[in-house]
Amino acid sequence: MAAGDAAAVLAIYQAGLETGQASFETRAPDWETFTAGKLPDHRHVAVDVQDRVLGWVAASRISARPVYAGVVEHSVYIHPAARGQGVGLTLLHALIASTEAAGIWTIQSGIFPENTASLRLHQRAGFRTVGTRERVGQHHGRWRDVVFIERRSPTIT
Repeated sequence: MAAGDAAAVLAIYQAGLETGQASFETRAPDWETFTAGKLPDHRHVAVDVQDRVLGWVAASRISARPVYAGVVEHSVYIHPAARGQGVGLTLLHALIASTEAAGIWTIQSGIFPENTASLRLHQRAGFRTVGTRERVGQHHGRWRDVVFIERRSPTIT
């Protein structure tokens, strides 16, 4: 993922936000804000044969404390026309490969329980459900739960 991907990445992000099932956020930020918290080595895009961005995945540190150096939170978003075609799984595999190579032992995220497609995708990529955080935040004026998921590296011990 590079600055040249900015417009496509942010448009895909906004499309996901507009579903109401992807995030507590409601508007994609500008590119500088978006990339500021993303780890450079753990940002990937999937493109088609015409170099159009089909989706993206990115990871952020969860804490600056050294004890959490091997734990990241991630997001994955797919263009509406590319959903159900394996793009998400390809992106998650790229993220897993880059984080494992960097010694990161846990990738985590929170997913709305209604987003069953994302929950299935993550399960196929080796993520497990840790639990449900009930009424963790308000979204469009109503309390929402979040299913907390993680993937622990089987090789980094």
